[in-house]
Amino acid sequence: MHGRTDLLARINHLWRWCGTAFSFLMFGVGGILLPIIVVPVLYAMPGSVEQREARAQRVIHHAFRFYIGMMKFLGVLSYELENVEKLRDARLILANHPTLIDVIFLIALVPNANCVVKGKLIRNPFTRGPIKTAGYIVNEDNEKVIGAAGEAFAKGHALIVFPEGTRTTPGTDLKLKRGAANVAIRTAADITPVLISCTPTTLTKQDRWYQVPASRVHIRIRVNDTIPVAPYLHDITPSLAARKLTADLADYFGKELKVYEQSAVGSEADDYRCARS
Repeated sequence: MHGRTDLLARINHLWRWCGTAFSFLMFGVGGILLPIIVVPVLYAMPGSVEQREARAQRVIHHAFRFYIGMMKFLGVLSYELENVEKLRDARLILANHPTLIDVIFLIALVPNANCVVKGKLIRNPFTRGPIKTAGYIVNEDNEKVIGAAGEAFAKGHALIVFPEGTRTTPGTDLKLKRGAANVAIRTAADITPVLISCTPTTLTKQDRWYQVPASRVHIRIRVNDTIPVAPYLHDITPSLAARKLTADLADYFGKELKVYEQSAVGSEADDYRCARS
């Protein structure tokens, strides 16, 4: 019996490894086809720059929705969502960053999503076209990012930012950079916080795509109540306000994530007890 269980576990792991490899292959194919086929079509369609950006954002949104559905169908991952309706009117969305696919989930949940992307992506021939067409903001100059964020809000975009600036190292406290707080302070944008947990951990900075966990990955995403920025805008300089907001956000995410991840452990224990009974 034990040997049969081990065999089934190995077969399941092999299947998920193949599903993961196929998912990465499909992502690469999409990265090639999007600039070759979709981007020229979007440029050829009549309309303003803003209309073209909105169309591109919707295309990427639906492509990522399909991609997540495909990974779930293949058994690569499962996920649960909570309070995602709060993203409907969000402006500045801040989230922790435990895994490489966080941004795919968030864009799949937000049709009008704009993002702050790394400068190297605009120099990549496979990502430059979609990034420029969708109007995504390139993170190469802080002042330009803040100005571009204000323009994005004026166009009705929701801006997704990971305030850590990089993926979280498992088992360490969150270390937030001041860029997200500066955007919030200088554009007076209220913050919609998003908590993301990934069990078991995968696709961190230390992981390679082929290091597939022993059990299926489960992503949990919860959208919390809006954090108003108004209390930080009075009787204090913008730089000091950004520093205080950054410290408060680090404290907020640290406490909220601890409770959220503990609830995930409790839920998994309950599921295990139900399965045994």
